[in-house]
Amino acid sequence: MALTRRALGGLTIGGSAALTLAACGGNEGEEGGSGKTEAIWAISSAWASWNENTQAGNNSYGHQAMVPMAAGSGDFDADANFIYDDALFASEPELVSEAPMQVKYVLNENAQWSDGSPVRVEDFIFQWYSMSGKAEHANQEKALPASIDWGSQIASIEQAEDGSIVVTYVDGYSDPEWLFASTVYLPSHVAEANGFTAWATDPEVMGDAIQYFETTAPTADGAGLIGTGPYKVVDAKLGEYIVYEINENYQGSVKPTIKKLTLRVIEGTEAIVTEMRQGTIDGAWPSEFSEEQNALLAEDPNMGLETYTGSIWIHFDSNVQNEFLADVELRKAVFTAINCQDICDKNYPETGVEQKLNHFFANDNKYFVDHIGPTGQGSGDIAAAQAILTAAGYTGAAEGETLTNADGTAVTFNVRYGETNPVRKLAAELAQAQLAQIGIALELVAIPDGELGNVLAEGDFDLVIFGWSGSAAFTVAPSQYFESTSGSNYGKYNNPAADEAIAKVRSTFDLDEAAQFANDVDALVAPDAYTLPVFDEPQAIYWNPQVIEGPLANGYSQAGPLFNVREWKLK
Repeated sequence: MALTRRALGGLTIGGSAALTLAACGGNEGEEGGSGKTEAIWAISSAWASWNENTQAGNNSYGHQAMVPMAAGSGDFDADANFIYDDALFASEPELVSEAPMQVKYVLNENAQWSDGSPVRVEDFIFQWYSMSGKAEHANQEKALPASIDWGSQIASIEQAEDGSIVVTYVDGYSDPEWLFASTVYLPSHVAEANGFTAWATDPEVMGDAIQYFETTAPTADGAGLIGTGPYKVVDAKLGEYIVYEINENYQGSVKPTIKKLTLRVIEGTEAIVTEMRQGTIDGAWPSEFSEEQNALLAEDPNMGLETYTGSIWIHFDSNVQNEFLADVELRKAVFTAINCQDICDKNYPETGVEQKLNHFFANDNKYFVDHIGPTGQGSGDIAAAQAILTAAGYTGAAEGETLTNADGTAVTFNVRYGETNPVRKLAAELAQAQLAQIGIALELVAIPDGELGNVLAEGDFDLVIFGWSGSAAFTVAPSQYFESTSGSNYGKYNNPAADEAIAKVRSTFDLDEAAQFANDVDALVAPDAYTLPVFDEPQAIYWNPQVIEGPLANGYSQAGPLFNVREWKLK
């Protein structure tokens, strides 16, 4: 098959903890019996950047859209087994030293980009410089990395005499999830061909190269982002669609067979179901789980539907630069007044969704510890919220009047939510009604389709409700969400004690110990009422089994059912 499977003892959820190798037959290039040569898959929202490394590009929808072409070290399968990509690597990456930490990568001898150019050590270095957060590597006002957790810890990347590539980390650094590092993504030779020849020595040029990949659409002639994946782009428009054809230079051991694959944006589950039933699309992974629409699709015996528990979790975030939400006591009261279980019940009356009580681990995860419940956040306890405010010097909360602070200023701010996402819209409306009971007139401000990345990157919100799309890995999350210097810390939370605790999460090679450190971070940040988890969002995938074969529900990959797109076939 295209990828070799390896189970991860501490991370395998619902699968074997032992080393597992799965053998599967290849597609062998046959055409579908129906003679159809095109598949059309819906992406449920737009995206605002072509470069996933950046803050604006750190977007689940763009990731899904670019998975068929993108480079990467590997991904998680539906059983949480990590699968390294044999189009890139001849063997699984190897930890060759713990002090300093060194990881060796042996490339597939034919590893190449879709334009036929070889994958080289410079591509590893380009990814490092993109994600290091260091001014000597790139102008950070242009680079704007979504996370520097990996790149900032690298000391060197070199090619050994045997051709292998060795990544050496700074002294004292360790990472229990070293296998999952995304070491190759952007094609450095494309940067050079477009005038950024000095990217390795000039931080300004490197910053410009990063921006080039963010704004330049992939094209059939190889401009912009190209990948090592099974498909290559022949046409694309930012936030609207990507049209793929088979990458004839693909080096994976399973060869794709769908001659034309189109991924296009269709906003809203209702619209997706309508187009599924009309036969204009062949499948989708809706961003909103709709009991009503699921039932409607299930009425059609020709349609495939699978529901499952995924790793997307919905949350309210505060912008602590807001004049009111800068006060931790106000944030505590706001989060205490919001009733998360009510939001769950009204959105999913039949599914049985529960309030999420940990920022890093699902309620049924073996590492789960309830850090939210003891704070009272998400409880909807209006009396407790009023008491917090009164003790902090606010007036009006307990009297049924407009809340004012100690300066006599009326407290008001907004909440942002996805314009066409009814689940998040309802959550915002319920929060508005709940906060009215403590004297806060919460303003509802929708986020236009495709603008979430920009709204977050620009901090253009007071409260915001959105989702993080995770995977079976967890050690990067504490840094990404809460570290004061993180590009994904959109609300600018800053807690030196949390920063210190975050540094310990990846200070071990033991996953159990890393999970304990992550829970230590959660215990510190939860009382600060910066991010309020609401629920782990139930998921569904739709597909037409009369047309397409191969899509699988996968709650552990950020690509969702597209994780194995190279294995899909037309019937």
